[in-house]
Parts: sequence; structure tokens; C-alpha cells
Amino acid sequence: MAAGKTVKISDVARLAGVSPMTVSRVMNHAPGVKGATRDAVMKAVDSLGYTPNAAARSLARAGAGRLGILYSNPSASYLSEFLIGALEGVHRAGAQLLIEKCESDPESERAAIARLVAGGVVGVVLPPPHGESWAALAEVQMHQLNVVAVAAGRFKSDALSVRIDDMAAAAEMTRYLLGLGHRRIGFIKGAPNQTASAERLIGFETELALAEPAAECLVEAGEFTYRSGFEAAERLLSARRPPTAIFASNDDMAAAAIAAAHRRGLDVPGQLTVVGFDDTPLATAVWPSLTTVRQPVAEMAEMAIRLLTEAAPGRDKDEDAPREHLVPHTLIVRESSGPPGE
Repeated sequence: MAAGKTVKISDVARLAGVSPMTVSRVMNHAPGVKGATRDAVMKAVDSLGYTPNAAARSLARAGAGRLGILYSNPSASYLSEFLIGALEGVHRAGAQLLIEKCESDPESERAAIARLVAGGVVGVVLPPPHGESWAALAEVQMHQLNVVAVAAGRFKSDALSVRIDDMAAAAEMTRYLLGLGHRRIGFIKGAPNQTASAERLIGFETELALAEPAAECLVEAGEFTYRSGFEAAERLLSARRPPTAIFASNDDMAAAAIAAAHRRGLDVPGQLTVVGFDDTPLATAVWPSLTTVRQPVAEMAEMAIRLLTEAAPGRDKDEDAPREHLVPHTLIVRESSGPPGE
């Protein structure tokens, strides 16, 4: 190493031919490391003169060490709720939290995970859309990290999972709209790289197909962003026979639909009902406040941190514990919904 250069855990890992997590486990005397591997790590430590950060080592011995989160979710409201839950989780666990932003593509995901690994994390939480990325899952597993996927629409048996039943939640909201008397309903889809988007659409269309009397659906594409929701709502409201209600796949797009309605001078809910999904802080920040499906984002993030803590090296594990954790959703009725206007 060059004179004066700080030796990092990644330098030790590279010389020893192991992952940074393995170096961390050796330095913290965690069980389960082969003798030859431990010897290789200690030889690299001696060779490079590596001295681990004392505060970090103390924290790792006392709690769950460092945990990482990868994110690229376009919704600031969703992210704020997620981080609130994650921070509460690491506080309870006595852990540190490292956060890496990346794009939703394999190269960016691999690079971000590599940065987390270099930071010494022992587990990673993957919020949407990364929990459904084979590249992200393969990368964390290559580094022998524990991983929890949050809000992934379809359960993958090679990762712990925390989610709601998106299809059932969307079906419940659709039944609510039908019960109000709406028979021409617009739906704004979410991002195509998230299975939850498809699950919500299926729940909506399945319930609508059962409606008596028959109901008509108008579907437009969105990306879970405010801008995409506004543009989709504009297309729906420009139809020859516009819908009397719009169901958006998240609160950001629902808030945008309300803005599009106001731009046209439409009263919500007197002339147009608008409902959303997630129940983020935005749902009560807009006027009128949003009727929405509550997905307990903060609680799900906190649960993910707890699951990582329980799976940390050296902890007793329940081999019969479920891999998938389904949490309940709730229909929240507020001011943005009502029966069809005249």
C-alpha cells in the first residue's frame, strides 16, 4: 500500500481472496468461518497493517453490525416512509444503516451493492423495484449477504420477503368504487418493472369483470411518478366518455390526477372520484385528502430490518420460520371519493 494511505476492509478482502463480509466476521470473532479462511484473512491483516475502526467493531459486537438499503424509488413520499421504518428498526437492533442510491439496471445495482459490501454490511434490504431484480439478488448472494425483499409482488424463495397482497388490496378498492355506484372507472398502472403493478391491475380488472350491472374500465400507463400520473389522468379525462372515478396505483399518481381534475375545473369528488394506493404522507397533504389503500410501508421496512438482524451471523435461527411475511392492508376512506356526479 502507498505510504499514508488508509487500509480498508475491501483491501484486506481482496488480498485474502474473500468477501468484505467474511473479513468483518473474522475480525468480530463470529462463528462459522473455516480455519483456513480465518488464517488467510489474518495473514492479509498483518501484511497490510489493517486496523478496524474501534467504534464500528464495538457496535458490531453489541448489535447487528451494518445493514444496507438499496433504493431508486421515484416517490419521495414512499421513500420517506420507508426510511422512517428502517431507522426505527436499526435503532432497536443497535445497528448502523448504509444507504446507496442507484438506477434500476443491473450494472448500477451491482455497483451500489459493491459499495455496500465495501462498507462492511452483513445484510441488505431491497425495496421495490430491486427486490424483484435477479441481478441485485444474485449480487448480494454472491457476497453471502442476507437479504430481505420488501413489497415484491411475487415471492422468491431465495430471499426473505415482506409484502402485502396487492391483488386483494386493489380488488377491495375496486369493490368500494363499484359500491359507490361508479360504472366507468379509469385505472393508472404503475411501473412495468414491478410485479406489484401487474398484481394491482389484475385485482382491479378481475373485480370489475364481476360487476353487476356491467362496468367499463379505461386503463392508462404510469410509472409511479407524479408526472406520469398527471399525463395519464389527462388522457383519461380527454376521452369521449371520461371516467367518473380514477384509481391510481400509488398516491403520487393519484395526487396528480386530482391536480389534472382541478386544472379542468372539475370538482373532486363531486364530479370525479380519485383514489390511490400506499397511504403515504402525500395522501393527507393534498386537497381533498385521498381515499387510498394503506400499505404499512414504515412497518414493513422495520420488519425487514428485524428479519436481517435475526439472520445475522452468530444468531440462533429458526429453520421453520416462514420465508414470506404477508402483512395486512387497510382501505382508508377520506374526502376524495363519493358517488358519481350528475
